[in-house]
Amino acid sequence: MSAHIIKLEESPDGGDMQALVKGLTAYNAEQANGETPNYLLVTVKDDDGKLVGGLLGATYLGWLQIQVVWLDGSVRGLGYGSELMALAEREGLRRRALHGGRGGRMAAAPSALSFLHSHPHNNHSSGGSRRSSDDACKSWFFCLECGHCHPH
Repeated sequence: MSAHIIKLEESPDGGDMQALVKGLTAYNAEQANGETPNYLLVTVKDDDGKLVGGLLGATYLGWLQIQVVWLDGSVRGLGYGSELMALAEREGLRRRALHGGRGGRMAAAPSALSFLHSHPHNNHSSGGSRRSSDDACKSWFFCLECGHCHPH
């Protein structure tokens, strides 16, 4: 048997990164009866069509996964983040990834966490209105950074 070399790549090769993702996607599809992620992109653009923010995620195996949420500093604090989340959640519901909003399943990457943690009680799926205290913990997201579920 030949020895394999494990090393931290200082300058990662794009082809190697694509091969890893492709390999994992193929393996997961084998394990999930051929199902693969259905990607979701929600953008915020200025009047000239320049991208000033957005959300990248996917629905997969009944989950809405949020990988990236980014807003340019010029549009932060203006409600666009809440609108991004609302659109993503509505699309997740349409794709049947959030099971009617009751105990919805959402996974969030670290880049999305600061936004989700700063908006802990927004009801994104109904346009950002405040929830009653009884409803505050009915929808949760799974934090990929700490490995725990949190209400949002």
